[in-house]
Amino acid sequence: MNKEKSLDKLETSNIESVRHSLAHLLAAAVKEFYPDAKATIGPAIDNGFYYDFEFSSPISDKDLEKIEEKMKEILPSWKSFEGGEVSADEAREYWKNNEYKIELINEFEGKITFYKSGDFTDLCRGGHVADPSKEISPESFKLDRIAGAYWRGDEKNKMLTRIYGLAFESKEKLDEYLIQREEAEKRDHKKLGKELGLFTISDLVGKGLPMYLPKGNIIRTELENFIRSEKEKLGYSFVTIPHIAKKELYIKSGHLGKYGAMMPTMKDENGEEFVMKAMNCPHHFEIYNAEPHSYRDLPLRLAENTVVYRNEKSGELSGLLRVKSLCQDDTHHFIKQDQIQSEIKMILGLMQKVYGLFGFNDYKVEISVRDPKNKGKYFGDDSVWQKAEAILLEEVTNWGVPFSVEEGEAAFYGPKIDIKVKDSIGREWQLTTIQLDFNQPENFDMNYTGEDGKKHRVVVLHVAILGSFERFMGILIEHYAGNFPLWLSPVQVKVIPVRESHNAYAQEIYDLLKENGVRAEVDLADENLGKKVRQAKNEKIPYWIVLGDKEVESKEVTVEARGNPSVDGGEKLGSMSASKFLELLQKEIKEKN
Repeated sequence: MNKEKSLDKLETSNIESVRHSLAHLLAAAVKEFYPDAKATIGPAIDNGFYYDFEFSSPISDKDLEKIEEKMKEILPSWKSFEGGEVSADEAREYWKNNEYKIELINEFEGKITFYKSGDFTDLCRGGHVADPSKEISPESFKLDRIAGAYWRGDEKNKMLTRIYGLAFESKEKLDEYLIQREEAEKRDHKKLGKELGLFTISDLVGKGLPMYLPKGNIIRTELENFIRSEKEKLGYSFVTIPHIAKKELYIKSGHLGKYGAMMPTMKDENGEEFVMKAMNCPHHFEIYNAEPHSYRDLPLRLAENTVVYRNEKSGELSGLLRVKSLCQDDTHHFIKQDQIQSEIKMILGLMQKVYGLFGFNDYKVEISVRDPKNKGKYFGDDSVWQKAEAILLEEVTNWGVPFSVEEGEAAFYGPKIDIKVKDSIGREWQLTTIQLDFNQPENFDMNYTGEDGKKHRVVVLHVAILGSFERFMGILIEHYAGNFPLWLSPVQVKVIPVRESHNAYAQEIYDLLKENGVRAEVDLADENLGKKVRQAKNEKIPYWIVLGDKEVESKEVTVEARGNPSVDGGEKLGSMSASKFLELLQKEIKEKN
């Protein structure tokens, strides 16, 4: 990379190298102030980089400013990264006072490389910019925060100090991200979930095990009913499976060997071992095999909204976004080989319809394939994988949306399409997954009788549209900032009498709404009107009705709408008959506007 790049704008393809280089620069700056600090590892990550250290005495976020200034002071002198190979013994001698680097060196297979820039040398495999002084703008990065991190993510190991940094292609992109993050903090689903009474997490029940409060359960139930209805229209058949299975089922499927640490187990009084399911496919395979099938039965689409359990590490848990107990809208399509194309097209159509309802119309697609350097991690031979990967590449190419190919991200039994969407503030979320599986049908001996009367191997598509309801709901809370559309809102209308003398009419209107399926509340508290209206706004209720003398006399209702949720205030819809307002509500709920 000899071509000089502008400090104002770096090529997007180069940003990972920039972030990796900045991790080295961070470690160099830390060593200037804390010579006895032990540097461990420092990778590039989404939005920036980090480096983990063992400090002899604690540091805090207050120390970041001076470290960042030192990074910018050093940067102009870093003209290159000079790499060189060393023997394991040489490496151990160089890092003899750093047990963390020694541990890494002892695990390396093949060559060991050091990279030096300025006066700083680190153990590294490479992947830097050629000339940091020219390719990294001092305005395009900043140190962000300090956190605790166990060495290598293992809770049994020592707690280290992790320093996070942000880095982007330009100062403008860094500023955009900081603005986006500030907005995201306001929309934090954990904060809004508490304020709006949607869910709770109890220390006694356990971290990563959210419980839905009545209002939150309404949203989840509406989502479940919606996705079930859309799938039933397309001919999906819903099934129900238990939450546990014999250990042997997951040994056969290969999941226990791959994910055993995440799958809780239990034994009965006879010593037989059972596993709490972390995935549903092996159960659905056994449902398929419970009856004979012919070509006339296919495609057979088995669907289920069901909970799975994954023993995620406590440090990775986050509200509804990362949990130990999650409900998936899971489906398995059992099809013939000549149905793969039409089935994927149908799935993508369903996905676009569903996402469009929530305003997710900007897609990014990743095709996850095998790691060609580590084929032993996967079921099946080369020919099967090559065929499956080629099919997915062709289908996404035909769809016509931009995509990338991600090596090493495939499931162990087949490649997959992962679809990401952007929310209302521009963040990306991975939602729909379509996995093409030729291997498990072989493993579970899943067949159908063809037109020729002979047995043929079925093909399986593993599909989730929303993913998990927990994660999808967390995304929606932040996407809407709690201002849910009418059909999803836990309370759709608040009825507010001005004074106690108007309570009887308020109760009458409330009863009318409830009898007609509208989720309504009536506020009969002995409070002033302003306070009641503010409460309705704070609860982000889509509509509220104010009832005073005029409304009682005319037998009408005065309606105000939430309007623009970013503005403090609502839209006045004026007075109308209760029946007219009910008609408007029912139409909006039905159309899911």
